[in-house]
Amino acid sequence: MAGRAPRPGEPVRGSTTGRPLMAALDLLGRRWALRILWELRHGPLGARALRARCDDMSPSVLYARLGELAAAGLIRQGDDGTYALTDHGRSLERALRPLDAWSKAWAGTHPHAAG
Repeated sequence: MAGRAPRPGEPVRGSTTGRPLMAALDLLGRRWALRILWELRHGPLGARALRARCDDMSPSVLYARLGELAAAGLIRQGDDGTYALTDHGRSLERALRPLDAWSKAWAGTHPHAAG
């Protein structure tokens, strides 16, 4: 399935049902996918800036994820070459905020957790 965005209704890693949640978890569970979306939450970024913010991930992985996230309708590339969240991408970012808050509270209960 690498190189192609999971689609609801089609089998994905870990599920033959193609349920929308399973397709979303497959997409978001791919290496660097959530990090790219997270870094775009404050506005558009070019590929070079995204790489820098993502600990200099390899260009091949970056462009594979950008392609998958764009095919899934979560990001778009502007005429200036920058990448930005779409309406669906912004709604996902809003949906992840409670998980971010939960994770910070959870990390606070573990003395060795990094913030």
